[in-house]
Amino acid sequence: MNSRLILAALAFTLASCNSIYYAAWEKLGYEKRDLLKSAVKAARGEQKEAGEEFKDALTQLQKLTGYRGGNLESAYNRFKGEYEDCEAQATAVRDQIREVDTVARDLFREWEKEIRQYENASLAADSRRKLADTRSRFEQLSSSLHAAEATMDPVLRQFRDQVLYLKHNLNAAAIGSLRGKADNIQGDIQRLLEQMNRSIAEADRFIQTL
Repeated sequence: MNSRLILAALAFTLASCNSIYYAAWEKLGYEKRDLLKSAVKAARGEQKEAGEEFKDALTQLQKLTGYRGGNLESAYNRFKGEYEDCEAQATAVRDQIREVDTVARDLFREWEKEIRQYENASLAADSRRKLADTRSRFEQLSSSLHAAEATMDPVLRQFRDQVLYLKHNLNAAAIGSLRGKADNIQGDIQRLLEQMNRSIAEADRFIQTL
């Protein structure tokens, strides 16, 4: 089977899975609009959780780089654990944003298709205006979600560097060389939190109007 046929088969399978998924929810009384609202709420929640995880990791890094004696291995392990929690939460945020995008795309496709089924031209025109308005508001939301998602990567990369460096150089001298790094990361985390707060606010506005 050539690559085009494989891709076509995969697309058909995914489409079939989506159809079954949506059909199951419709039987329970949930339309795509309801699922989109739930997905946006979930994305909002994941972002809030991510913000807390990143703040916790920064706190542990500050404690580690401010080391003045004690169990250095334990301090490193706490920071490493917080970094791993950040990685896991960042993945949850990304996955939820993908779900939001997928449900929105499928909702808009269905809406466009059903507009063509109207007999009443006035109702069709009104539905078309509402679709355009909803899509415009969603594009604002999606842009905000992806902007917030992008702010996680620079912080994760810096945390990863600290973890890898200390993994092989866990001593007072290495800790001393990293002092001041936490202050740099703090600025990136502040930007991350600000963008996430904007995204969360955008999600609230979208939910209220959907």
